[in-house]
Amino acid sequence: MKLRIIISLTILLFFSYLIFVFPFEKIASWLGNTTSYQETILYTAFVYLICLYYFRSKSSNKLIKFFVYEGMGIGTISLFIVSFISVTSLAITISDTQKIFIYFIIFFPSIIYGLLNAKNVCVKQIKFSHSKIKKNLSFVFLSDIHIGSNSPKILKKIVLLINQQNPRFVLIGGDLIDSSSFKIHDLDEIKNINAPTYFVTGNHEYYIEDSQKHLNSFKSQNIKILDNQCVLEEQINIIGLSDNLKKDDKINKFENLFNPDYFNLLLVHQPSIWNSLKEKANLTLSGHTHNGQIFPFNFVVKIQFPQIYGVYSYLKNYLYVSSGAATWGPKIRIGSKNEILNIELSNNS
Repeated sequence: MKLRIIISLTILLFFSYLIFVFPFEKIASWLGNTTSYQETILYTAFVYLICLYYFRSKSSNKLIKFFVYEGMGIGTISLFIVSFISVTSLAITISDTQKIFIYFIIFFPSIIYGLLNAKNVCVKQIKFSHSKIKKNLSFVFLSDIHIGSNSPKILKKIVLLINQQNPRFVLIGGDLIDSSSFKIHDLDEIKNINAPTYFVTGNHEYYIEDSQKHLNSFKSQNIKILDNQCVLEEQINIIGLSDNLKKDDKINKFENLFNPDYFNLLLVHQPSIWNSLKEKANLTLSGHTHNGQIFPFNFVVKIQFPQIYGVYSYLKNYLYVSSGAATWGPKIRIGSKNEILNIELSNNS
């Protein structure tokens, strides 16, 4: 068994305990019900096997998906609340009854806020200028919609917002689809976008059963996939890199597609290669991180992706990492927002 697989399985086991079991063991102990080691092992193994089955089998079972995703959200929020109470109780005396009370007065408002916040999509306006821009224009960038895990109904709201921006073109930075319950007609709404639409794959496109078959069908939805390809729009060299490439391969593909005579716009799902390309890529657009989605999980995500959200610059070149147009997993957002970007490019001379 490869080391990478062993590490992934170990992380999933730790995750199963920390998110799905530990917080509720603590709550049970405050209620006077102590969990034995045998029970802890049994509960953790049960959750671990369900999560392993869901993620590895590409299952579309709605009950299992609900358990994994919504349990993930409830468990994450519970973990942070329980941890906060436990740490606070080291400094001041708090009875078990008070701990239960504090937990619930934080938990329910957090869940309600997170659910409502996850339903909203905001439009963020941002401007970049560069001497290589031949003509002032605006376009829309978005990523991480996760249709399949999320209902296709969300596309109506997103497409309406896109068309209101009157963009010259639209760029979708990966994870448009997710879950083997996805059907190509789920993207029918995208045909209503009033601009050329370009797309690069994210990691979740490859988690779906028969993923290549679905990707081949994108052209029926007026979506042009940039599969390690470039396209010239308004004298802008748009370079799209697929997410299934290794880091070095992505860098090599970019070098082959780079054109020094034009403004080079790189569309790539994960922002991890920006440091290697920031001297040549005039504007890099990425997603993937969701800005952590649920605070304070963003601090954990930032360890792997230092460029987790927003604008980053090097000399006259820029990176923008989006928090995504929708959620992944639990339909909860706390400390982050769903967004689409209206980006204006202009000549700074």
